[in-house]
Amino acid sequence: MKLLIALLALISLPVFALTTGEKAPDFTLKGMNPKGQEVTLSDLKGKIVILEWLNHGCPFVRKHYDSGNMQSLQKKFTGQNIIWLSIVSSAEGKQGYVDTKGAIKEYKEYKSAATDVLLDPTGKVGQMYGAKTTPHMYIIDKDGTLVYQGGIDDKADTDKSSISTAKNYVVNALNELMAGKKITAHTTKAYGCAVKY
Repeated sequence: MKLLIALLALISLPVFALTTGEKAPDFTLKGMNPKGQEVTLSDLKGKIVILEWLNHGCPFVRKHYDSGNMQSLQKKFTGQNIIWLSIVSSAEGKQGYVDTKGAIKEYKEYKSAATDVLLDPTGKVGQMYGAKTTPHMYIIDKDGTLVYQGGIDDKADTDKSSISTAKNYVVNALNELMAGKKITAHTTKAYGCAVKY
């Protein structure tokens, strides 16, 4: 019985595809540039990069966009020379899927301030990073090391009013990183809708 309880406890633990503190896997994805320009992570070395898994059909994502919270964070950090990449890993025919035109339309409609929206319709990059939910957040430092992965904050709900009292893990991690401090909460449990691979 004790063995069964121990096994069940292990099953319920979040499984991370990547280890925080290791090099972030390189990738190349098409951005929302109509000319088909691609973005390669390794080309961004020397800058802090935030990855945000995105699906505007998800109520957890809508919580942060409809309230203006996500756009406010995007403006704040891109204004500090940080690269913010929203990644759509929804497969064609699944909720959240967009092509280039759709990505541009949603970017304008939701007043996004991300550096770019990257299209990952095969789900290859999402699965490489172990992105399970939207939003699932990652921070990569200037050396290309993954320094944070997990939820945007500690309020796993769709209630916009909870944002004001939430502990924002991404903001805290970025503040500590930029201050040269050790990131205290570097791996947290992401919440939201399942990525529609």
